[in-house]
Amino acid sequence: MHELAFPLLVGLILVALAFDFLNGLHDAANSIATVVATRLLSPVQAVAFAAFFNFAAYFVTLAFPSLHAVAETIGKGLIDQDVVTPAVIFGALGGAMFWNVVTWQKGIPSSSSHALVGGLVGAGVTHASVHSIHVGGLTKTMVAIVVSPTLGMILALLVMLASSWALRRYTARQAERTFRSLHLVSSAAYSLSHGLNDAQKTMGIITVLLYSTGQLTGEFEVPHWVAISCYVAIALGTLSGGWKIIETMGSRITKLSQHQGFAASTGGSIVLFAASAMGIPVSTTHTITGAIIGSGVARRTSAVRWGTASNVVVAWIITIPCSAIVGSAFYGLTLLF
Repeated sequence: MHELAFPLLVGLILVALAFDFLNGLHDAANSIATVVATRLLSPVQAVAFAAFFNFAAYFVTLAFPSLHAVAETIGKGLIDQDVVTPAVIFGALGGAMFWNVVTWQKGIPSSSSHALVGGLVGAGVTHASVHSIHVGGLTKTMVAIVVSPTLGMILALLVMLASSWALRRYTARQAERTFRSLHLVSSAAYSLSHGLNDAQKTMGIITVLLYSTGQLTGEFEVPHWVAISCYVAIALGTLSGGWKIIETMGSRITKLSQHQGFAASTGGSIVLFAASAMGIPVSTTHTITGAIIGSGVARRTSAVRWGTASNVVVAWIITIPCSAIVGSAFYGLTLLF
């Protein structure tokens, strides 16, 4: 157990919630890019819509507690729980928040999830060497970097093909009206799955902090007040929007129709719900990007702006190592005091 004055504990929890807010702000594009790009909703309507369903994910976990497995992966599946100290938590949050701010200002849709993973690994290794890493948990997360966007792309492509066949007898006007309704439903599902997977990363951080300082004992379990606080924080962050990233996600990769928006958000939500059930902290940014590309490829490969897509991929590759370096540096700052 690591001693920490109560005011400092509260302060560190607030920093974690600030990261969660920034996560929502940074990743708002994930939830609303398709509905904004297709003009199904106005930007203001879209962020309110997404924020509502981000928070609604809390009620889903009340019905299905097993969906909180991602919090356990972050809390004890990446770094040995016994070596996690308040200083390690500070370093992890510092690295993740720094990278999020940099990429947000540049309009780069990088992964908040992997920024947190990188920050946690960087601070943890600096504190207790590479032996503190749970190779299985880190490997699972790294594999998801490739698998989640690939699955999102394949599923969106299949949804495009299946729905085109199902509505083949519809007139263009009938199909457009149908896909507008379906797109709204699929976007709600995606926002729900986004809140479910992403808010849990902060829950895991706060919960392991509480265990490391002796505030919680017994089996690793996320307290309800922590869960509610994290869902509120990410919803408020989403309400604040992230317009530069939304532009990149919603229009620069490919021009979307209602049909493609429906396919992309459907494919993405399936991947995120499945990942949450398996306890895998996937990147919602990676997932929806892959799904948007899949919906564009279903129309024709030239519909995708591959130059923009490749720039996004580069951001994915460098996120974990960069945030790990910054996380290590933030951990080092704690040694000066």
